Amino acid sequence: MVGAGLLTLPYAMSELGWGPGVAVMTLSWIMTLYTLWQMVEMHEMVPGKRFDRYHELGQYAFGETLGLWIVVPQQLVVEISLDIVYMITGGKSLKKFHDLVCDGRCKDIKLSYFIMIFASAQFVISQLPNFDSIATISLAAALMSICYSTIAWGASVDKGKADGVDYSLRASTTSGMVFDFLGGLGQMAFSFSGHNVVLEIQASIPSTADTPSKKPMWKGVIVAYTIVLLCYFPVAFVGYWAFGNSVDDNILITLNTPKWLIAAANMMVVVHVIGSYQVYAMPVFDMMEMVLVRKMRFSPGWKLRLVSRSLFVAFTMFVGITFPFFGGLIGFFGGLAFAPTTYFLPCIIWLTVYKPRVFSLSWCTNWISHLIIQF
Repeated sequence: MVGAGLLTLPYAMSELGWGPGVAVMTLSWIMTLYTLWQMVEMHEMVPGKRFDRYHELGQYAFGETLGLWIVVPQQLVVEISLDIVYMITGGKSLKKFHDLVCDGRCKDIKLSYFIMIFASAQFVISQLPNFDSIATISLAAALMSICYSTIAWGASVDKGKADGVDYSLRASTTSGMVFDFLGGLGQMAFSFSGHNVVLEIQASIPSTADTPSKKPMWKGVIVAYTIVLLCYFPVAFVGYWAFGNSVDDNILITLNTPKWLIAAANMMVVVHVIGSYQVYAMPVFDMMEMVLVRKMRFSPGWKLRLVSRSLFVAFTMFVGITFPFFGGLIGFFGGLAFAPTTYFLPCIIWLTVYKPRVFSLSWCTNWISHLIIQF
């Protein structure tokens, strides 16, 4: 659940300001926890059937064709855009690590080469067949995210307030403030993006009549969201407190001392996004290979996996090299697709499937959540 998007939260705070920033962060945490609960509950709402993919849940709610077209395009945008951003993040963190270790003694190397180095690891790891095979990598990624987020806010506290720190909004014009505000909302939406793979993760948990999968899954969600609370909020608030509107779109880029610690944190980010890239790429691989086998009659096996997955990695690498704008991409994709799949769709599907009584607690909660996000 903890993603590299947390590194841009101080930057998002600088676009929103203290009041709106704190309010949006708090509301996002509460509302996404609620919609995650809905997703976990709906996984086995039909006796004897498990909705293992987001689009299967959408098809049950809206019909086979309409559900597919509502969910799949948005889900693909989310997962592909995440992998593009992770490609950029991995390359930028490798470059920052290189620059800190060399300390001006080495030849300057372009960011594009570091993105290619990161992509080379993904070409290999992407050949692993499924979620179960990347469990160890995912665990390492989760541990690294806790470590580097702690370093990010801890180093900010150690550095203290920058001289002449300014908490005014970054933009000076009305149009600039509006665009920055929307960008900040998108960046925060991007940070809470686990909903797109939650059903695939729950599908890997055994389920029986006595112990349905939702029980251990919900316990896992509570642990994960407690960690999110302990990671996201200190990074967002302490990073903004220390640097104000001069903070970069990646807090670890702003921090430079102590060098050995910031270098280690950047390498932790690399390990984290290596695993996170695969978590969001696996559903895309699954969809690609299903279409190629069922619709285009390709033979399943390692050859198909090698070609299709390598092409996907190459595509995300190419886009990452072409548009290496970490903060801008997070804001754009966050507003475009993360908000609907994380905030809107779970509430709409819940209302469609369960049809709660008008003005009941469930009805009011879902409509209030929907209206808050629309506003």
